[in-house]
Amino acid sequence: MSLLPFLIILLLFVPLFLNGRKQRRQMAQTQSMQAALETGDVVITTSGLRGTITDDSYEDTVDLEIAEGVVTTWLRAAVREKVDPDAGHGAVAVEEDPADTDDEATPSSSESPKVTPSESKPIIH
Repeated sequence: MSLLPFLIILLLFVPLFLNGRKQRRQMAQTQSMQAALETGDVVITTSGLRGTITDDSYEDTVDLEIAEGVVTTWLRAAVREKVDPDAGHGAVAVEEDPADTDDEATPSSSESPKVTPSESKPIIH
């Protein structure tokens, strides 16, 4: 009987502990990426703004060129990810976990029905 409370506590706190470790690891990776930012890196901020770093000489901030001749100053902590320029337009330098991809979740083009204008029904008011 004394084993049951121990098992309940174990079942409740082990997942919380493991989840906390994962979050700390992700936070450490993000902070090391932010500390390693250099002039010329293309980044995306937490608000979704894409820009090129023009000045990384300050400890807490970076200057981003967001358009030709438009330079703004951002906190390093606001940089969410670094864009990989070799991977093509819009590609982000983030490794995906192969376990997260699910081939069945994405429908193929052959599965979606095609409706032509002659088959669609008119809307009657």
